[in-house]
Amino acid sequence: MFDHPLSRRSLLRRTAVGFGSLALASLLAEESRADSNPNNSQPNPLAPRLPHFPARAKRVIFLFMKGGPSHLDTFDPKPLLTRDDGKPVPFAKPRVQFAATSNLLKSPWEFQQHGQSGIPVSSLFPHVARHVDDLCLIHSMHGTNPAHGGAVLKVHTGSDNFIRPSIGSWVSYGLGTENANLPAYVTICPTLAHGGINNWSSAFLPAVYGGTPLGNASVPSDKAQVKFISNSNLSREMQRLQLDRLAAMNREHLTHSGPEPSLEARINSFELAFRMQTELPKVEDLSGESASTLRLYGLDNPINANFGRMCLMARRFAEAGVRFIQVTHSDSNVQWDQHADLKNGHEKNALEVDLPIAGLLTDLKNRGMLDDTLVWWGGEFGRTPVMEGKNGRDHNPEGFTMWLAGGGTKGGLRYGTTDDYGYYAAENKVHIHDLHATILHLLGLHHERLTYRYAGRDFRLTDVEGEVVKGILA
Repeated sequence: MFDHPLSRRSLLRRTAVGFGSLALASLLAEESRADSNPNNSQPNPLAPRLPHFPARAKRVIFLFMKGGPSHLDTFDPKPLLTRDDGKPVPFAKPRVQFAATSNLLKSPWEFQQHGQSGIPVSSLFPHVARHVDDLCLIHSMHGTNPAHGGAVLKVHTGSDNFIRPSIGSWVSYGLGTENANLPAYVTICPTLAHGGINNWSSAFLPAVYGGTPLGNASVPSDKAQVKFISNSNLSREMQRLQLDRLAAMNREHLTHSGPEPSLEARINSFELAFRMQTELPKVEDLSGESASTLRLYGLDNPINANFGRMCLMARRFAEAGVRFIQVTHSDSNVQWDQHADLKNGHEKNALEVDLPIAGLLTDLKNRGMLDDTLVWWGGEFGRTPVMEGKNGRDHNPEGFTMWLAGGGTKGGLRYGTTDDYGYYAAENKVHIHDLHATILHLLGLHHERLTYRYAGRDFRLTDVEGEVVKGILA
């Protein structure tokens, strides 16, 4: 017995197991959830749903290169840029630029053709180059914002000036989860800069569809775990008894008060949190992985270990049924944002991610998962072909490269082009909205039908734009 009477509210507060906020955000959303079917009484908003049409991919792994890697130095070689190094660009620069730039700057790296497709790849990515026959490189990407904040939001949410649901949230909303004991959307070591949580939040979608972060960019990946996943003060049996007693009290209350969706959601949130205690540690525990697998991802090398662990975790979450997994390459410095010292900065970054990315592609393919897992690589924009300062490149949303692998895309394909110097998207231009529409399409979701009514209008990831890029579909 308690020394003093406790209200139900006090008891709920005192007996929370510490990490209930993870699941609580999910289940509280039940009371505000809207669905295309207004009579839907489905108790679990994350229950699996059928796609609009047969899907090619079941899940997405997004490898986000924070800061904007240079397409001109990685996957989009420009011979004229090399020839005209140091000369003025022979056409007008964009009306809106992020910083002052001068003349053309050739790439410091050599490009070689690889694979049966003969796709050229920079010497920055020797390991990824071995997988070019699985890559669908989109060279004609373009966005709308030259600043990191707006561009990062655009890639994640489709909007650079409003808070909108992230693409992972839309995927979760459209398809639900394959594992009721795990979040549908996980983001590993996300950046807290340039939008922060807005890049993985559900915004006006119910909170259940928001991303669950593991650590952040300032936390080493071996420390990036869900907080308070275990309760050291109570045994599992005692927690079970505690939850049963609490549920009995709340059910008694409901017999007198009638239906209370918010209370019912809170009851369920404790149950989900209880189940997560068993499931999540299994996914986060790498001790069962073979030595060869750890080497494949570079965990035996301190240069690759941090990002390699994130990539391996992404594969494990994908296997466990998580729909959308994001891995962010970022740090407390400048990431891929080389306004100066391009050579050293890009070499450092590429060295950290090249082997782990290749390891992920190899592992997925060996396990038969690449066919139904869409791997998406890219940053928020590219870099300019002209110099900033003496040896840097400025932001460039006018034309850049992203690549996709698996999940129903054509491997060994170079789609679209930038101009001869790599400044503007030129042929078969692909806007961020088009890419989003295509990713949803590969998951079996029609981007114009995946809508949510909020503030008097129907919203969608692609707003009022976006076309599926049919030329990249296998």
